[in-house]
Amino acid sequence: MKNMDLSRYARQISFKPFGVEGQQRLVKSSALIVGVGGLGSWAAELLVRAGVGHIRLADDDCVEITNIHRQSLFTEKDSSERSLKVTAAAEHLREINSSCNIEPVFTRMDRLTAGKLVEGMDVIVDGTDNFPARFILNDCAVKNSKPWVFAGVLGSEAQMMTIIPGKTPCLRCLLGQVPSCSGQSCREVGVLGPAVAAVAAFEASEALKILSGNIDRANPNLVVFDFWSNIIEQVNVSKLRTDCTCCVQKNFEFLEP
Repeated sequence: MKNMDLSRYARQISFKPFGVEGQQRLVKSSALIVGVGGLGSWAAELLVRAGVGHIRLADDDCVEITNIHRQSLFTEKDSSERSLKVTAAAEHLREINSSCNIEPVFTRMDRLTAGKLVEGMDVIVDGTDNFPARFILNDCAVKNSKPWVFAGVLGSEAQMMTIIPGKTPCLRCLLGQVPSCSGQSCREVGVLGPAVAAVAAFEASEALKILSGNIDRANPNLVVFDFWSNIIEQVNVSKLRTDCTCCVQKNFEFLEP
């Protein structure tokens, strides 16, 4: 943060469980957004508006016109110019909150870049669009003891889980291996813009709890959504972490094949 004027966050500070202390922690905190598409763009905007001091954006894609219905921060101008997502997002985020340090990194998150991307970050927010990338991210987060928020959306259905290494189950506890359906994408199946925005808001809320010193308020459950059928379900996953390859055996096979 370039300055500590907290007056713009007055309505957030007025929420007593958060308060001045939570805001002060927030402005000194950092978050990595992996993927600046549907989930990542909305989550980044919410965290910047909330006052997170340092946001690192990682993506290697350009803005397309088909992105705009579900990805905040981007405009038709960005699409026509084929702007880099990290560059366009950083520009718009700085206009929203000039006090935040926005760090765009034009790269794909893979096993070679993951370690460097998470370095110095307090929380990781999942904005990826495929499970192989998420499994690399899970390995890296567990290895480096970084809390992260997993989420995915396809069609009207979504899921989200907050992972705190050493305390909660990890993604490998839940799934074991990359799901056989992981090749599906919104290009084939489609995706509802409001579903993306809603799940990103859940992600941002979990990240804010962690960054503001309220990690004990993070949701320990897997949350499953179907926005078309009006369903939100919480699944208790606390008993999954028994003999996990990743978080128990410390075998990071996706990060270190």
